[in-house]
Formats: sequence, structure tokens, C-alpha cells
Amino acid sequence: MSDCLFDLHIGYVRFKNPIALAPMAGIVNSAFANQYAGNAGLVVLGAFNLDKASIAVASALVARGRKEFISDEPMELIKKEIRAVTSGSVVAVNVRSASLEPLIEAAKIIKEEGAILELNAHCRQPEMLEAGLGEALLQDLPRLSAWIKAIKKTGVVLSVKVRANVVNDVELARLIDKSGADIIHVDAVLEGFGADLDAILSYRDATRIFLIGNNSIMDFEAAKDMFSRGADMVSVARGAMENPELIRELVESVTSSQKSIGWYNAPKHVCSEGDFRALAFCCLPVKPCPVHEKFRKLGYTAEEFARTKFEFAKGTMLEYGADTCFGSLVWCCKISKPCWIRDSALHTIGLSGVEYMKLKEQLAKHVLDNARIPVNESH
Repeated sequence: MSDCLFDLHIGYVRFKNPIALAPMAGIVNSAFANQYAGNAGLVVLGAFNLDKASIAVASALVARGRKEFISDEPMELIKKEIRAVTSGSVVAVNVRSASLEPLIEAAKIIKEEGAILELNAHCRQPEMLEAGLGEALLQDLPRLSAWIKAIKKTGVVLSVKVRANVVNDVELARLIDKSGADIIHVDAVLEGFGADLDAILSYRDATRIFLIGNNSIMDFEAAKDMFSRGADMVSVARGAMENPELIRELVESVTSSQKSIGWYNAPKHVCSEGDFRALAFCCLPVKPCPVHEKFRKLGYTAEEFARTKFEFAKGTMLEYGADTCFGSLVWCCKISKPCWIRDSALHTIGLSGVEYMKLKEQLAKHVLDNARIPVNESH
């Protein structure tokens, strides 16, 4: 598999595919990653406890039967664990601390190792919350923002692991974005119902930074559901324990999808509640439909939206298709939706479905780049 198949990179890291191993306290270390996630694009180790407060809480949790990673020398443990991952996957380290200083120290070490620091704003055990750890950061957004800004000064690639449906997800996504983080890793939990796909969509329409979707990924159908709501990557947790081949299967499936379609996480259509990127597939806005509400949130008028798409199409193969519904392929839908008129136009000009979808992906970026209202400020 070519590393160039997926153009996924942030700062000094490049992911070979959009499948990740999620952190599980006391479980996901280098040995686990090497065994269960040998071909993942990303493995997230941890959570690791960095300071006295987090170590004390973890020790109390261990005493009542929970697994945790505890060390008298957490920084040395982190360095050792990063170096012990032999798969060639990008490594991230999920960390907890009740104070900022250990996070800064860890960030410097993790950056030197070419890895990612993942700030844990996710764990929700009562002891964690009482100590100001994990999800407690979501209840103190000024502190979360200040910590993100301080950690980013080290130059480390920074992920923030959060749980959906705790606070206003749109406001949280925008705060993390504007504070300077590189990645949002969302546990899209919907108690009793599995993954909350609407939450993934909310995060995607609130920010353009790299988005990892997590929760209930047990097969490629579940992964596709998250990809189509805007996740750049999906992460697997306990599913890997139940099926040791799951990550390999997901990598093979998403690789096949990228080769055959060209845009592995292409959005659902706007009329099917697709995210902003789906504007690339919308018809000319000449009749009442959900496209109007969607582009208005980005500050476009109907005329401006149409002009923006026409401007992109000029000089590309999307300019062709005179016999399509609106006289240009720029207005045509996803390749996965049957349409003999579109397919006939593609055949006539010699444009493959993969090439068509790659152009549509570029068009989506163009529409967002030229919005009057940036995504992280849209209503």
C-alpha cells in the first residue's frame, strides 16, 4: 500500500491510513499496540498519569479493581513506550495531569520522539472529576483553552480527547480550534444507543481541524458512517480486543474504498444532512431545498455560491458535462449515487470516478476557503 494513497499529515507527522487504535487506561501500551494494531495509521497509548494528583487517583482506582498505568518516572515510561512501538504507525500519548507543568515537560519529550501529545479531557470517574482531571476540563473551558495554548508553544502536535454530549459540542469544538490544537478526538457516546453520528457532524461543521471519531467501531460499515459525517480518521478501542483482526480489516477496507472511490470520507449529500463539504455535490440553487440554509451559514448568497463553484470549475474537467442537469459536472452528485447522465458525461470526457471525486474534494475545500463566514464562526 502506498503511503501517498491517503494525504493525511499534520505538522511533523504523516499517517499512512485513517484507522487508529484508541487509548484504554491500563490496557493500551506498546505491547498491545504491536499485537493488535500493527498496520494502523495511528496508535494512541495510555492514558498515562503525570503528576502526584493523577497518580493518587489512578492508585485509588487500581485498589478497587480498575487497570491503570502508574509509574514513579512517568516521563521515562512515556519515552520507553513510544520507542517500543515497532509498527511504523504514528504514536500519540494520552496523558492526564491536574497541573500544567508536567504536561509541558511531557510535550517536549513527546515532540522530540516525533509523536503526538493527546490531552485527556475524557475520563469521567468521580475521583478523576474531583481532582480536576479528564472530563473536568470540559467544565472549565478557560483552563482548557489556556492549557492548549501553553502546550502548543512547545511545538508538539496536540490532540484533545473529549466526550460528546457533555457540554455544547459546537462551542467546545470552536474553543479547541481557536486555542490552537491540531486534532479533536471525539468519543461520540450516546448513552444506551452506541455512537452519536450527529455529534460527529456537529464537530465537523464547527471546525476544519483534523477530526478523529470514536465509539462503537466494530466493522467497516460503522467506520463509513463516521467518515461520511466528516471524521478524517476513526479509532477503535474494545472492538480490537473482541476481534484481534479488526484494525487490519478496517485498513484493508478503507484502502479499497480510497482506491475505488477516491474520497474515502466523502460526505453525505446536504439533503441527507451532510456537512459543509457536501456543498460540492449540490445542484444549482434555483429551487427551495436545504442547500440554501447550508451555504447561508457560510455567508454565501445564492449568486455568490454559484459563482464560487463556477470559478473553481473553470479550467478543470468539472467544467464539462453540457448534457447534465445544470450543464456542468460541478453541480453533479456523489459517484456512489446512480446517475446515467453524469456517468455518460464522465465517459465522454474520459474522467474516471476516482478523478471526479478527487476534484469534488478539492471543490469542497475551495467552497470552505472562500466562505465569508469561516466554519468555526458559522451559525
